Amino acid sequence: MGGTRGTMSLRERKKLATWRAIRSAALQLFEEQGYEATTVEQIADAADVSRATFFNYFAGKEAVVVDQDPEERREWQALMDDRPVGEPLWDSLAAIMTGFCESLRETLPLHRRLKAKSPAFAQSAQSFAAQFFTDLRRWVAARAAASDELTPALQLNLALAATNTAYDTWREDESFDGFLRRLERCLSQAGPGTPTG
Repeated sequence: MGGTRGTMSLRERKKLATWRAIRSAALQLFEEQGYEATTVEQIADAADVSRATFFNYFAGKEAVVVDQDPEERREWQALMDDRPVGEPLWDSLAAIMTGFCESLRETLPLHRRLKAKSPAFAQSAQSFAAQFFTDLRRWVAARAAASDELTPALQLNLALAATNTAYDTWREDESFDGFLRRLERCLSQAGPGTPTG
């Protein structure tokens, strides 16, 4: 797939490294001192960039929470593209949702802790992964038979509901692997009995 690490130019790699350094510094500060108390200036200082550079990468503090890593988007698009054409839609959706959640191993636990501590962060985080869901809906529509709009839409909504249920019931003392097992169980329970065509 185009734009992967092997084909990225040095300039693109440096821009991605800066983007990630800013986000990493911001998330660390949010956890240490709270989302509301952290300023853009503090984030820029912690990432060793200027305030102007911060705004070259992010529209504001909220964008640090919701903007998706450009490389992550390529990875989840590859997850979708790699599913075999003849595979039952539910099997594809379960594999894609599991792969997407697995790719968030480093950030999802931190997001969850911050959401529990900060109403403002929780509000900002509502649109986190919105681009993924948009891409997934587009992918499902392309996979669906023109004669049946209902089944693909139902299966997509069931997969999203299963994923949200796993997240919402993820206990505070439970590891990320525990969350993945919970996700697998939710997807398994949601899937049987739904049409696979």
